[in-house]
Amino acid sequence: MDMKKRIHLELRNRTPSDVKELVLDNCRSNDGKIEGLTDEFEELEFLSTINVGLTTVANLPKLNILKKLELSDNRISGGLEVLAAKCPKLTHLNLSGNKIKDLSTIEPLKELAILKSLDLFNCEVTNLNEYRDNVFNLLPQLTYLDGYDKDDKEAPDSDAEIYAEGLDDDEEDEDDDEEDDEDAAPGDGEREDDEEENEVEEELSGEEEEEEDLNDKEVDDDDDDEEDDDEAVEEQGQKRKRELDEEGEEDEDD
Repeated sequence: MDMKKRIHLELRNRTPSDVKELVLDNCRSNDGKIEGLTDEFEELEFLSTINVGLTTVANLPKLNILKKLELSDNRISGGLEVLAAKCPKLTHLNLSGNKIKDLSTIEPLKELAILKSLDLFNCEVTNLNEYRDNVFNLLPQLTYLDGYDKDDKEAPDSDAEIYAEGLDDDEEDEDDDEEDDEDAAPGDGEREDDEEENEVEEELSGEEEEEEDLNDKEVDDDDDDEEDDDEAVEEQGQKRKRELDEEGEEDEDD
């Protein structure tokens, strides 16, 4: 597939300004040119053109916020000075497998002030004496060269980890919010749970007290009813006694 057609497919239902990542690996370039890639890709942060037959980067459009550029396995031998003007925000540049033979070829990269990682693996320049020390001296802004820092500590080995260093401000704000949540005073959640439990217990206690009051009232009502019954029985007994006495008196009179 040629590069122009690949870019056309990438733009289905999208505009160039919507694209943040563009992978054109193994596509056919036209005389070393990246056809279809224009400065309309103003939001592009990651561009991969591995093994596309590039001989120069002079034809790159201006990509003001591009952070990572993959150019490995091409035929680039020089002309790197244009990168500082076209891609001033580069932090990661992979030139492995190209025709870079000496330090003077990469010297213009010192104009990329925030370049952190440079890969020259399988380039002839790596065969020079004290290659690593010389490159770090030439490009003091570098943190990693060919995947290792000055102390031979390996760089993050996944594209995701490397690319994460270039996250936009919105994603960083989200991370800050998560950290704020983690920094919250310990035990806050437990205290809230305890407060909820106490409220539930208080509600239950209130309900139990009301139920006890109702029971007590029912008992009192029962006691009053029993007392009334006893008084009625006693009154009937006294009434019956009076009637018997009156009958007895009448019998005596007769």
